[in-house]
Amino acid sequence: MPSNTAPRSAPQPKQPRNPISLKQVETILSRSVAVVGFVFGAQTIPPLLGQIKDADPIWAVVIVVALFGSVIVALVFSFLRRFVKIGHGLVASVYVLALISWPFAIHNVQPHPIDNYWLYFLLTVGTSTAGIAFSTRVASIYLFAVPVVYGIIRMTPPGGSESPQHAALDSIYAIILGGAVNIVITMLRAAARNVDNAQSTALERYGHAVRHHATEVERVQVDSIVHDSVLTTLISAARAYSPEAMELAAVMAGNAIGHLHDAALMQPDDGTMVRLRAVAKRIADAANGMSPPFQIRSSDVGSRSIPVSASEAVYSAAVQAMVNSIQHAGDSPNIERWISMKSVRPGGIEVVIGDTGRGFTAAAVPTERLGVRISIIERVTNAGGSAAIDSSPGEGARVVVRWPIAPGAADQVLITRDEASR
Repeated sequence: MPSNTAPRSAPQPKQPRNPISLKQVETILSRSVAVVGFVFGAQTIPPLLGQIKDADPIWAVVIVVALFGSVIVALVFSFLRRFVKIGHGLVASVYVLALISWPFAIHNVQPHPIDNYWLYFLLTVGTSTAGIAFSTRVASIYLFAVPVVYGIIRMTPPGGSESPQHAALDSIYAIILGGAVNIVITMLRAAARNVDNAQSTALERYGHAVRHHATEVERVQVDSIVHDSVLTTLISAARAYSPEAMELAAVMAGNAIGHLHDAALMQPDDGTMVRLRAVAKRIADAANGMSPPFQIRSSDVGSRSIPVSASEAVYSAAVQAMVNSIQHAGDSPNIERWISMKSVRPGGIEVVIGDTGRGFTAAAVPTERLGVRISIIERVTNAGGSAAIDSSPGEGARVVVRWPIAPGAADQVLITRDEASR
């Protein structure tokens, strides 16, 4: 006995998150370096308080405020994910200024070597922030040059008259520690960049495969319709000698035309998704391949994905609108043809195709002309979108294709369809 209870649909699997990306790696690295820099800065306070009395007061205030302030700024920018490289570059630059001006700011030169100067505890912070802020080449120069400058200053009387061996060990230790940090940063960036490139290549190949699959599904469907409906109709018409047979052949012909019409409007929908950037690129490639080509005024569609059926409908409608513009807008070289694309909520796309040609009256389009009514309007609306046509004689034409359908756009599309089919 059949049950009236509707079966529950299986839960949709969640989309997996990207395991790694360059943006995520940059965020983790910048925050880690900023936090470590803040911790090292806190550890610097005890030796700073013991040694700052030997320096010029103005220099001490300016350098301490600038250096520790830049560390805090880098930390805040890292967690806000804005101006990250600027914040870390500020730390690295202020540290170099503090290091170079250090010998000129010491007034009370110690007669015997002192322990490591307080700037030494921030040396690794400077080399690490340089690895975040600068290119690999600049960061490498910074990594070797700044510790060497520190070692040279440490051997001078204002730097504490340290022995060459001890100063060299301090410099080498700083280079090794900073080099390890920069190597980790470089390797993680390279790995994340490779993953991003591999994902982009895979998505592009997947998009091509989806389109080829959709084309094959549609071809098989049309072949079956031609074989089962059109061919049977032609055979019946060839054998129709009586009025009844002729009437039956006419009915079969009408059904065959209806099947072909439905097949033209249907798109394969197997749940696959296509990136909006891939859709925009296909439309832009088609626009550039037109003769004359269309001007791409804007193409900011975001990184979301839409069903492959919707993408094929939007692409086909846009191409048909461009073909109509080339065929009917006129041959004057002064005619401007353009196309713009943008993302719309919720997670959709809007494509506008326009020209400054002769224009037309939608109500005057003959019924047998299927380009506007079927290839643009019905194709998009059957995929869940909307299509609007704004044109008048002498004022050019503008076709707006949008997916998904915008609130309040249904009435406008129905009116346009009605006018185009009169």
